[in-house]
Amino acid sequence: QAQLVGSGGGSVQPGGSLRLSCAASGFFLDYYPIAWFRQAPGKEREAIICMTASDGTTYYSDSVKGRFTISKDSAKNTMYLQMNNLKSEDTAIYFCAGGGNGCRGYSLQLPDYWGQGTQVTVSS
Repeated sequence: QAQLVGSGGGSVQPGGSLRLSCAASGFFLDYYPIAWFRQAPGKEREAIICMTASDGTTYYSDSVKGRFTISKDSAKNTMYLQMNNLKSEDTAIYFCAGGGNGCRGYSLQLPDYWGQGTQVTVSS
């Protein structure tokens, strides 16, 4: 059974950093595009980052560009989201995703796999 299991969320002050992880099982991340989405309170889920499978090209939304970085460890079959200089508006549930129909810019189209979501709260 293919799945993504997320971890690493929590609470942090503005300007702080967090790293989220998503461990994949039942499929290999290297063969698929991967992405991160988030859903802020009272808002719809939004795409923020997408990495292609073919050459690892990465696309970032303007809201996170220069502050967030996606990466993966093939040996561990795990993807990461490094978040620096966090702002209160980054408060959201963060979802990892993989598979699907590829990146349309920073948005992964129709992901096959979703993590369960990890809460990130940025507050002083």
